[in-house]
Amino acid sequence: MRRPEPNASEDERRAATARRLHQDVTAQAWIREAEWEQVRARQAAAAQARAEAAAAQPAADVPAPPVPPMVVPAPRPVAAPGPVVDGVDQEQVLVLEDLTREQVRDWRVRGMKDHGVVFDHIDQYGEPSARRLFSNRLVDEAQRLADTRHLALHTTWGQA
Repeated sequence: MRRPEPNASEDERRAATARRLHQDVTAQAWIREAEWEQVRARQAAAAQARAEAAAAQPAADVPAPPVPPMVVPAPRPVAAPGPVVDGVDQEQVLVLEDLTREQVRDWRVRGMKDHGVVFDHIDQYGEPSARRLFSNRLVDEAQRLADTRHLALHTTWGQA
């Protein structure tokens, strides 16, 4: 950067400063434009590569159409009455083996959200079946919360 002559007038100094500023701004604009041109070239190359990769995929990799949601069937008791084993009437035992993993998970989620589902299952199939389907922890929690639901807890802060 050259400074204007010390004997130059105020107008000459302003003109020289304006000229340097114009050169600097123009150079920065060209640099920025060159960088953006490189970015656009990289984006175009990436888009071209994606298009070529998509065209090279075999038709078997095309995703299948969405499957409609499946209705979860209710658990069913064993069809034929059976003997009493360990104090459990085998007629009341739920056939958990007929349920898929997703169906068991759905039953457990429903039981966690609404403990009435657990109690309905206990009424229909018995507690051992409920413990197998929902887990011991969930059945115990539902029973504990059912016992405490009617309690009215009062605190006497002033007497503490």
